[in-house]
Amino acid sequence: MTSDSRPTPPHPAARSYDGEGITVSFDAHRCLHAAECVRGLPAVFEVGRKPWILPGNAPADEVADVIHRCPNGALQYHRTDGLPDEIPDVPTHVSLHPDGVLHLRGDLEVATPHGPHHETRVMLCGCGATGNTPYCDHSGACARHDQGAEKG
Repeated sequence: MTSDSRPTPPHPAARSYDGEGITVSFDAHRCLHAAECVRGLPAVFEVGRKPWILPGNAPADEVADVIHRCPNGALQYHRTDGLPDEIPDVPTHVSLHPDGVLHLRGDLEVATPHGPHHETRVMLCGCGATGNTPYCDHSGACARHDQGAEKG
């Protein structure tokens, strides 16, 4: 919030990367480094490279499959080849992890300080100490989460 109690503006828009048949977007403010992308498709996702996302290095279907593994929704995709964008999980699944983070997958509408956002995968803050309300950013108690637990 700003000093006059108005909501702060949203984070800058996610960066987009174009490939054949797919555009990948990445929101660094939502990434909690689950590393599903770099483990799943290192030819496309390599953090030491600039740009770090090269969606043209793999078929669009493979890129979409790996992005669907991202638990927090920091990675999204839009199909430009006429195929559908991500289809939400049915039924919707909600789980509370030991670190206090709520993991949700499905057809979601998330209330944010900047209005509702349509989502398919999110990790929401359970401790209330996030700087990216309502998304978890591991600012609070969840930052001390069990290293063996799933991170996103």
